[in-house]
Amino acid sequence: MHSEYEFSSVAPADRRGFGALLVIMLGFTFFSASMWAGATLGNGLPASTFLLAVLAGNLLLGTYTGLLAHIAAQTGLSTHLLARRAFGQTGAILPSMLLGVTQVGWFGVGVAMFALPVAQLFPAVPRIALIAVSGACMTGTAYYGIKSLTVLSVIAVPAIAILGTTSMAKAFQDFGGIAAWFAMEPANALPLTAAIGMCVGSFISGGTLTPDFTRYARTPRIAVSSTVIAFLLGNSLMFLFGAVASAFYQTNDISEALMKQGMIGIAVLVLGLNIWTTNDNALYAASLGFATLANRPKRQFVLINGFLGTVFATAAYNHFVPWLNLLNLMLPSIGAILILDHFVIRRRAPDAIDARPVHWAAIAAWACGFCAAKFLPGIAPLNTLLAASAAYLLLARRPRSAAG
Repeated sequence: MHSEYEFSSVAPADRRGFGALLVIMLGFTFFSASMWAGATLGNGLPASTFLLAVLAGNLLLGTYTGLLAHIAAQTGLSTHLLARRAFGQTGAILPSMLLGVTQVGWFGVGVAMFALPVAQLFPAVPRIALIAVSGACMTGTAYYGIKSLTVLSVIAVPAIAILGTTSMAKAFQDFGGIAAWFAMEPANALPLTAAIGMCVGSFISGGTLTPDFTRYARTPRIAVSSTVIAFLLGNSLMFLFGAVASAFYQTNDISEALMKQGMIGIAVLVLGLNIWTTNDNALYAASLGFATLANRPKRQFVLINGFLGTVFATAAYNHFVPWLNLLNLMLPSIGAILILDHFVIRRRAPDAIDARPVHWAAIAAWACGFCAAKFLPGIAPLNTLLAASAAYLLLARRPRSAAG
């Protein structure tokens, strides 16, 4: 097995081109949880407001992840190694633990999202057995790293695009076309700010871990373009597929909508592949973080985290929306600090060494971002980004150069 570069920059020989990176990032953003979030928004917003919320949310995500992708390709470093530069060797425990735990939670959500529709097709099979088998299979492929992520994505990306388009076309055909969708008015409308927050929150944790994958890009241009396309196209399509199906079939459960369309059999296979790709990315990223903290090989933590995510899969699935709200509070400020540390604080000395074990400016900025998201009105992810950025710029000082 080749190195996963847990503790160093990715070597030039293992860097990849645009096609390979785009497939990986689309496989990451083509996630059924985004269809589920889209279903919730589709039932809570008129079509025009829904499209505005998704466009605004994914523009924010694309900008945020694109900047992180540029840094990763330029340095070849993972999210957790970048966190060491911004937070300090010891201080990086905070962001790495937060990101790792949330990704294990996402893995659990994905395992349950795959197992539960299968349970509807095969009610005689115990649900716990389906969850166990699903978790074991996804853990097994994540064990082999970036190569298996690429292979799975090549299969799943076109499959989910075809399924989603077919489902959406059938819904329009059965219920009067696009005009019927735009004519619908939700019984209990969501505020626009809450909708944008849900869109951003649906992938803010994964977005913060963008460097774990784009560090393999040959150039920053490849990293940025593949990432922005994946979020603007891939994540937006997932929201749209979920919203259209749910608006006509009046359910937030995408599996139930597909069942009503008579597509549940093929949907289980395609959605399963789709969930599998993103779950592998989540487990890969979480394990990379814990490996960096413990100075142990990533593959050991793939097995541990896969087991834990599988055990708590049902609990994570049942608390999906509160989980999104928690991500809005805790994670965006981490990425904001990494971005400012690279582009502003280290602008003249990107490889400068700072021997302090904890960079308290970064810790304080993260806390300010958390409080802004928790207590200020408006869009929680945007609040935390702005507050953390302002605090970090005020408190951080430029590290000493390697020579001095």
